[in-house]
Amino acid sequence: MPVNLSAPVAADLLAIDGVRIGVTEAGVRKANRKDLTVFLLDEGASVAGVFTQNRFCAAPVQVGREHLAQAAGRIRAMVINTGNANAGTGADGLARARRTCADMAALLNLEPSQILPFSTGVIMEELPVDRIAAGLPAAIAAARADNWATAAEGIMTTDTLPKAFSRSVDIGGQRVSITGISKGAGMIRPNMATMLGFLATDAAIAPELLQPLVKELADASFNRVTIDGDTSTNDSFVLVATHKAGNAPITSLTSSEGQALKAALLEVSQLLAQAIVRDGEGATKFITVQVEGGRDEAECRLVAYSIAHSPLVKTAFYASDPNLGRILAAVGYAGIGDLDQTRIDLFLNDVHVAVQGGRNPDYREEDGQRVMKQQEILVRVLLGRGQAQQTVWTCDLSHDYVSINADYRS
Repeated sequence: MPVNLSAPVAADLLAIDGVRIGVTEAGVRKANRKDLTVFLLDEGASVAGVFTQNRFCAAPVQVGREHLAQAAGRIRAMVINTGNANAGTGADGLARARRTCADMAALLNLEPSQILPFSTGVIMEELPVDRIAAGLPAAIAAARADNWATAAEGIMTTDTLPKAFSRSVDIGGQRVSITGISKGAGMIRPNMATMLGFLATDAAIAPELLQPLVKELADASFNRVTIDGDTSTNDSFVLVATHKAGNAPITSLTSSEGQALKAALLEVSQLLAQAIVRDGEGATKFITVQVEGGRDEAECRLVAYSIAHSPLVKTAFYASDPNLGRILAAVGYAGIGDLDQTRIDLFLNDVHVAVQGGRNPDYREEDGQRVMKQQEILVRVLLGRGQAQQTVWTCDLSHDYVSINADYRS
């Protein structure tokens, strides 16, 4: 079961003027499953995106990057299939991703370069483009502005719950709406993960600001989560702005209006990213790893990821076993060459576990176990080297994680 995560309520999700979404069952991998989702964007919308840093990236990632470069200001639709990643499929996979775009473009009287494709699912299997082509008319016909909750279901793979959040913010006296969905539960680590994220706003914002903005949002949200340390072939995070809210166009992210919009977008992005961890395959605990007192943010991230990726740390949390030397060991092998262990302190929530690199004389194992039995846990590491700090979100590693991934293709 997800850790303190509930399915979204459709009525709570804000429609975004200029975005319509349709979902259908195309039988991409299994029958009777929502697996084909389309986003239809009004003319004039701006789109930006960031993608996986896995060099073995999937065909839709390659095509999506091309189309954003060719027609960033003219993207009019997105098509997402689950059940098949179209990764590890070579030239044939690229041709199939391009055909999907062409098929959708023909139905919408657009150019193929105005379509962004996304796929998620099993790697190294042929994308069933005929099934997708057959399903596209129904998905397009179902497109509605209030379809965000259904879309969150339509992009799921091993997720147990759909993930969607909305916020509104006042900008220049105008109400600006933000809604986003994400999917992901396994093969998750920073840079990005087996995750798809789609975030839309009706805010009027200079189109050239969208690409730096989506990167900044990803770096502070989706690039701060890890479940199992595997970087996917398909991850993508897209930001859409339709410019229909009626606010005076935002021309600087450092202005008060730009900061207000960015803060609201970041809140939704972080909720979406944290929801992926809360729904991690087999997860029973949501763990925040906060590293403080680094010389710079890079070394804080290095230590945080080292802890969050450690199978020994994660299995200890699953067992509620305060074998906390594993955390100190992960700090030590993170890769900081001149780390002084005598300056390191470790906390679990309010429990001071280690002081100056050694066991706190006042620490009692029953206190550590009390914290580790909780569903929400904060791990704080103080490096004693400077003022920088960084946070990563992760989960424990359970028996169910192995079972889910052993049976994934069956």
